[in-house]
Amino acid sequence: MKIKLRGHHLLCLQGFQGYGYSKDFVLNMTRINELRKTNDCTITLTNEPDDICSACPNLKNNLCENEKQNEIIVKMDEEVLSQLNSDIEYNSIDLFNEVSSKFNSLKSVENVCNGCKWVNKCLFYKKLK
Repeated sequence: MKIKLRGHHLLCLQGFQGYGYSKDFVLNMTRINELRKTNDCTITLTNEPDDICSACPNLKNNLCENEKQNEIIVKMDEEVLSQLNSDIEYNSIDLFNEVSSKFNSLKSVENVCNGCKWVNKCLFYKKLK
């Protein structure tokens, strides 16, 4: 199975526990979160709407909510992607191991997670505290 993911979603998936913008969004995120844990899953990286965004009610005209919010999200993506090679296809398990080793402190995620509306519910962020 192949998945396309935004940079910041590599962190979100690790903290996901069933909250979301809509029922369809939660079902899709749950499915992707399970797929990414399998050995036969590969991931390509992007800073544009991805397979998670496809079910988001805030995605309008290929932008997240509005231009200003979209710019913030692209910067979050770029912060994560700057630590990875966006030109290759990753084995999902290897990629998430690499992400976990690079983003393992509050300082390492401050430019990604600060201001996120889900930060108080995110298990990934909470484990870094």
